[in-house]
Amino acid sequence: MSGFEGFYVACVLLAGYLVLGITGFGSALVTVPLLALVWPLPEVVVLAILLDIPASILHGGLNLRQVRWQALLAMLPGMAVGSGMGLWLLGQLDKRWPLFALGVYIVVVGVRSLRQASVPAAVKPSGLAYHLGSGLVGVVEVMFATAGPVVLAILQRRLRDVAQIRATVPVVMVVAGTVAMAVLFSSGKVDGTHTGQRWLLGLPVAVVGVVVGNRLAQHIAPATMRRTMAALLTVSGLSLMRNLWL
Repeated sequence: MSGFEGFYVACVLLAGYLVLGITGFGSALVTVPLLALVWPLPEVVVLAILLDIPASILHGGLNLRQVRWQALLAMLPGMAVGSGMGLWLLGQLDKRWPLFALGVYIVVVGVRSLRQASVPAAVKPSGLAYHLGSGLVGVVEVMFATAGPVVLAILQRRLRDVAQIRATVPVVMVVAGTVAMAVLFSSGKVDGTHTGQRWLLGLPVAVVGVVVGNRLAQHIAPATMRRTMAALLTVSGLSLMRNLWL
């Protein structure tokens, strides 16, 4: 890795994990498209998942009291099934259309959240809807490593407190990333030649980003945090939609 390339990668990772530290999700939406400019996309996806797991564990540990474990446990069966489906879909679909459809959904959720004048009441989704949403998390994480917006969209329907949402999203992502990596490793689709070295170099940068971002978040009012999450959802959805024309 050249000096300029290393500096570029460090800046991208720092920006991505600052976002995760502040909002609890969204690191891969920054890191994956920007790192894919210098490294092959499959390698970037694996690296993003591997970095997200310890970064999300750190974030969850810093906000452990706000984590809602019941919401996570209810998502586990769907995520496991969805990860297997995502592995199968990797070789079956043109990825642009699924990404476009996912982007449309996330934009709708984000815009709706931005337009709400007050905090919406928590609604417990039906069992089928929750399992389908959890399955989508597994599919998206295996295929694109960008399931954070889907997790946020699901939890916004179940939890009212923005601090609980912000704390629970990365914990869900730890499980989703672990399941996705288990599926990818068992399929032989992970090339560990460069990934291990890149992970060791990138982890300290990710940790710094999460810690600094989490401290910044303590000074952001709940209403502002909710609007920030909604805006990031909208931007991330638009980012996914643009893949249709790439």
